[in-house]
Amino acid sequence: MKIFRNFTMPLIFALSILSGIGLSNPAHAFSVEKVVSPGGITAWLVRDTANPIITMNFTFRGGSALDPVGKEGLAGLASSVIDEGAGDFDSKTFQQTLEDLAIKLRFNASRDTFGGRLQTLVKNRDTAFNLLHLALTQPRFDSEPVERIRAQMLVGLKRDKEDPHAIAGRKLFETLFPDHPYGRPSDGTIDTVSAITTDDLKGFMKNRIGRDNLIVGVVGDISGNDLAAMLDKTFGDLPEKSAPWKLPEIDPAKPGRTIVIDKAIPQSAILFAEQGLKRDDPDYYAAYVMNHIFGAGSFTSRLYEEVREKRGLVYSVGTSLYPFDASALLFGSAGTANARVGETLQVLKTEWQKIAEQGVTKKELEDARTYLTGSFALRFSSSGRIASILVGMQLSNLGIDYLKRRNDIINAVTLKDVNRVAAKLLKFNNLVTVVVGQPKGVSNSN
Repeated sequence: MKIFRNFTMPLIFALSILSGIGLSNPAHAFSVEKVVSPGGITAWLVRDTANPIITMNFTFRGGSALDPVGKEGLAGLASSVIDEGAGDFDSKTFQQTLEDLAIKLRFNASRDTFGGRLQTLVKNRDTAFNLLHLALTQPRFDSEPVERIRAQMLVGLKRDKEDPHAIAGRKLFETLFPDHPYGRPSDGTIDTVSAITTDDLKGFMKNRIGRDNLIVGVVGDISGNDLAAMLDKTFGDLPEKSAPWKLPEIDPAKPGRTIVIDKAIPQSAILFAEQGLKRDDPDYYAAYVMNHIFGAGSFTSRLYEEVREKRGLVYSVGTSLYPFDASALLFGSAGTANARVGETLQVLKTEWQKIAEQGVTKKELEDARTYLTGSFALRFSSSGRIASILVGMQLSNLGIDYLKRRNDIINAVTLKDVNRVAAKLLKFNNLVTVVVGQPKGVSNSN
């Protein structure tokens, strides 16, 4: 079945992952080349001639947060139907051509971006890049594929109405970002997705897809000169500029409350969040190291040790930095039996306050830096991931030499930095917690 949904929650860690990226070989073994086409289109390229494959990730700034009120889900629907026929190719012919030539083309939407990935054998690159060009410049939006994909989305939205994690996620964002686009459901609702028209889809492409918002990362067996020519052939016919837009900057609301949504399930879903740091904040790396110690360090974090290992309260627990273009969160999740939710939240509160007031130890910092720098060379496991990171580096303005500098940045984080940021950032009284289930000893609080 075609992947069509805008899975926002699994994308929560997309930007923060840039602090933890790694390579299957040392970072210095990779050379990132800036390629500028004759038409002025820029891409970052990592050339790899080991396999006859080209992978390209491309992103346009501006995502589902720009969906019109009442048409939430527009970016998600567009990402799912844009490759269902283009130019002279109807949906069946377009998809069959991709399959016959082993070309992978997928689009996606997040709150802040709209983009996709193209992967092809070198021998089929002209056809592959032409199909992407057609999808971006001449999407058909024929009624049959649009209604077929819409029906799939509606099934997913109906399922989400019963999914505790989806319910919790929507309520959390609605509470943190009232009267702001981030607070609206990025996947839309049954009513808003049903209301989207073909004209809306055409308007989305006209307004949102412009060369001024384009970011490209490429990995594979292609020279800079050949890529430059392909960039113009693929993206050169796009409008020079998209429609103007700007999301208002916003800090998450600080109601400091717990919201319980009653649902007859044996295990409660718990989501919690408060103010985080944006990717360009000078304290971001100190917060990144602190968060690894606190909740993101898999089997080594304080939350994992205190909540799961010592007390066996949860099946899972963790936190992440979640930067947006216009805001930022420190986000976390847990899942536990209803009878243990109250105790879980109490331990969470204790640990939240403890690290804010007492900070971390020198050994915790040293262990975190050792892990974060040592694992750097292990995480770049595919050309697709490398291409994605090249795009992310550009989105976050990290600089083309970031891969070479990243470990030095982590090692420069001091104990004073981490403890200062922990005291500044971790404010349990500002935490918004959403529990979906029938938790014992927990009720709504204001």
